[in-house]
Amino acid sequence: MAIRVLIADDHHVVRRGLVFFLKTQKDIEIVGEAKNGEEAVELAKKLQPDIVLMDLVMPVMDGIEATREIKKSVPNVEILMLTSFSDQEHVIPAIEAGAAGYQLKDIEPDELVEAIRRTVRGEKTLHPKATTHLFQRFTQKETKEDPFSVLTNREKEVLQEIAKGKSNKEIAASLFITEKTVKSHVSHILAKLNVADRTQAALFAVKHGLVKDE
Repeated sequence: MAIRVLIADDHHVVRRGLVFFLKTQKDIEIVGEAKNGEEAVELAKKLQPDIVLMDLVMPVMDGIEATREIKKSVPNVEILMLTSFSDQEHVIPAIEAGAAGYQLKDIEPDELVEAIRRTVRGEKTLHPKATTHLFQRFTQKETKEDPFSVLTNREKEVLQEIAKGKSNKEIAASLFITEKTVKSHVSHILAKLNVADRTQAALFAVKHGLVKDE
């Protein structure tokens, strides 16, 4: 069975070039061409290709919106982004919209064919630059999800001491600050972590790994 491909790109020359090359592949059949995102959605619904080679920046509807619409209407159709843009502002939204692959237009023709085959087989095919952006995104998310990111370094130190069962007086001596300052830090910690008392704060600290439960 030939892989049925729909090409969506607003540049006529790019579409012609892709058609010309892909027609040389025995296992690939070009079933349609779209010159904007709206056409791509209509043709994807009508033709139900195996895969859409989707440009990102197109008139009427861009590739990201078109990808979202296609995945909603015909979820079995795979989308392979083929674009000139490799920055985070384009890569992340495209993947989040449902694209299974992301390649740059300077890709070698043979590599493109292999990317099409792999995408149809259910594999993710990402250009190294796209992969880098995804890793950065996940790293940023993990940082954002740090439950203690709302606390200052000093508040974290105070919380660690609370979790060890120390009193305000002991914390003050340990950190070389006044009891009044400790009291102030404790009230800020409770408010920021949205906990009722010191015990809950201590449990929170242990649960989320700020201190080891010894």
